[in-house]
Amino acid sequence: MAIYKYLRAFWQSPQADEELRQRMIEWRRQPVTVRVEKPMRLDRARSVGYKAKQGFVVVRQRVLRGGRMREKPAGGRRSKNTRRRLNLRKNYRQVAEERAQAKFPNLTVLNSYELARDGKHYWFEIIFVDKTQPAIQQDRSLRNLAEKKGRVERGLTAAGRRSRGLTNKGKGTEKLRPSLNARSGRGN
Repeated sequence: MAIYKYLRAFWQSPQADEELRQRMIEWRRQPVTVRVEKPMRLDRARSVGYKAKQGFVVVRQRVLRGGRMREKPAGGRRSKNTRRRLNLRKNYRQVAEERAQAKFPNLTVLNSYELARDGKHYWFEIIFVDKTQPAIQQDRSLRNLAEKKGRVERGLTAAGRRSRGLTNKGKGTEKLRPSLNARSGRGN
């Protein structure tokens, strides 16, 4: 396990900043969603569930930073109720997972982590699992991913659970479970 400790220390050093700066220059010229051979941050990938075996796919996803705005009405009368500002109850990581899932519909998102950021973009690495692979179906910890569809869309990944408030426990979180939508009809 010692190697991951040193990898984590490297990514917090000034040499890593220079390395990331050079990589981001290349990444800006590449498409928004890029499949990569192996994770750049092996320590983070392993901590969120990546294993170097068949059935695992790593994707780098770019997301624009800044506030989210609705598109301007193209023409005609605009509704006076419409507001341009869009308050999404999602974090950027969840948005990145959803966009990557749309590009790879036959794979399932396992988890993700932030890779880098600059003034305009976030980059995330997203770990996918191919649930049809025999190696994945024989793995007890990953076998249940094949049973249900749409982990990202239902907010079941770590980023989704965080934006739904499910990482909080105790006082003040009584109405978060099972979900905000389920609790809204109960009159409390």
